Amino acid sequence: MIKEGNIGVTTDNIFPVIKKFLYSDQEIFLREIVSNAVDATQKLKTLSNRGDYKGELGDLAVRVSIDKKAKTLTVSDRGIGMTAEEIDKYINQIAFSGAEEFLEKYKNDANAIIGHFGLGFYSSFMVSSRVDIITRSWQEGAQAVKWSCDGSPAFTIEESDKADRGTDIVLHIDDEFKDFLKEEKISSLLEKYCKFLPVPIVFGKKKEWKDGKQVTTDEDNQINDTEPAWTRKPADLTEEDYLKFYKALYPFSEDPLFHIHLNVDYPFNLTGILYFPKIKNSIEIQKNKIQLYCNQVFVTDSVEGIVPNFLTLLHGVIDSPDIPLNVSRSYLQNDVNVKKISNHITKKVGESLLKIFNNDRKQFEEKWDDLKIFIGYGVLTEEKFWSQAEKFALIKNTEGKYFTLDEYKTLVASEQTDKDGQLVCLYAADKEKQFSYIEAARSKGYDVLLMDGELDVPFMQHLESKLEKTRFVRVDSDVIDNLIAKADKAALTLSEEDQNKLKDLFKNNLPTLDKVNFDVKLESLGEEAVPVMLTQNEFMRRMKDMSALQAGLNFYGEMPDSYSVVVNTDNRLVKDALAVPAEDENNKLKISQIVDLALLSSGMLKGEALDKFIHRSYDLI
Repeated sequence: MIKEGNIGVTTDNIFPVIKKFLYSDQEIFLREIVSNAVDATQKLKTLSNRGDYKGELGDLAVRVSIDKKAKTLTVSDRGIGMTAEEIDKYINQIAFSGAEEFLEKYKNDANAIIGHFGLGFYSSFMVSSRVDIITRSWQEGAQAVKWSCDGSPAFTIEESDKADRGTDIVLHIDDEFKDFLKEEKISSLLEKYCKFLPVPIVFGKKKEWKDGKQVTTDEDNQINDTEPAWTRKPADLTEEDYLKFYKALYPFSEDPLFHIHLNVDYPFNLTGILYFPKIKNSIEIQKNKIQLYCNQVFVTDSVEGIVPNFLTLLHGVIDSPDIPLNVSRSYLQNDVNVKKISNHITKKVGESLLKIFNNDRKQFEEKWDDLKIFIGYGVLTEEKFWSQAEKFALIKNTEGKYFTLDEYKTLVASEQTDKDGQLVCLYAADKEKQFSYIEAARSKGYDVLLMDGELDVPFMQHLESKLEKTRFVRVDSDVIDNLIAKADKAALTLSEEDQNKLKDLFKNNLPTLDKVNFDVKLESLGEEAVPVMLTQNEFMRRMKDMSALQAGLNFYGEMPDSYSVVVNTDNRLVKDALAVPAEDENNKLKISQIVDLALLSSGMLKGEALDKFIHRSYDLI
């Protein structure tokens, strides 16, 4: 026996805390033990490169094995190992500062406790009734030693017979956690946490199907890729390499739109690859697809608050040694380095998108319809992103042409500036349903944007706040002459009696629809304009659209839809209707037909009302 004693802690409750309070995060013990083994291996490589270690490196794989009969899980490495003195220094002395207060505060957060005190090794006691360390230092003539502890502060150190350098961590798995003696369980944890570690991680032998059954081969089952794509230089990677890596991360996903390779060494170290996935609708939007690593060790995929919110829609990997490995999400979100990294990622993504836009605008336009949900979300949620995005954010018109904001303002300024000097950008939300309104705008020489995306309404509101003297108006929100008013409205020439008669004629022939209000308005629109058209107030309609996105606007969503039934007093059919007695049945029939045509052009004539319209049309023919 070399030594026995108590682990040097300033509080005696560290083991009860580990055993009792860390169950929710118990699986991280394997990440910690394997990571320590990798560190020991890399330190030996460094000693060899410097010439301090002159022996053969040999096989440097970290090996994980299960002995179900002995109820042990062992992690073995051929790294630098430890002497008895080093065990006493690094394992037996745990320096606590304000430990009791901290343990009480974070007793339910394994990552916080382990990360705060550097207790990676001690996480093994979450699942073990006893832990043995059998180790031999790389130093010439070193004596192998064995350290044992049963989860109390008491330990023993004794000489061992280990012939080779390196360390075996032997976990005697507690009966309560026997799942960690199952191959499939350990395999899934290694796949999760150790998939891209820089040293080979071997778990058993590979298996293959032979004669209708699975048989074990003699080939080592290496579970990790030691040089994943993000660790390599972009110049050394092809598009096929990037796609292959994406498929390794997300085997069942459709090919991404494109990628951004992050490679930063100042003011902090950061590497990674972010992919822009195709998203067809909001149901497919899934956050937490970005995996966060620290020196190729998996940390978390809950990256909200760590990367900018809009980039949580992306897929890929971010790796930074400046992000602590063993800390809670709340700690990460408040860490100064993490906030700097978050801001820098926003900047790099903006720069990369601008570069892609400048280098291959045609490709950028082809992918814009899939890409714009990311850009729109970024503009709405990240103020710093706007200064970059305004250079490459595109808008598309109903003819399928794309423009930057500056390009579009230049295109329409001469025709679409109203009498008050406001630039009016007309848009449609549905090219088919609003076809007649779009055509009316085109006949005036106006251009119409297509804004049919889920975030287009708040995006337009954002643009209105950023672009001077510019507003967006949907083509069906008013008659075309009012949308871009070039002069004061033409005054009505009808007497008040005729106005009231005309309003009553049309009110009495409007349908009763659930949650829909109609208001009849008279306008002098010229003889060539249609007799009746439906419009919907821009503000109220926009608020209803926004209510679907913002919980605080729910009351707008509950309000009925309000439409203006605009009657053109200059149209011949309207004049004829006014000249006939109100009770004339034939006149009522014609007015019903005119109203239904207006409803039909707005996509609001359905069911029984549509059937009646069709039969009435046959009768009139």
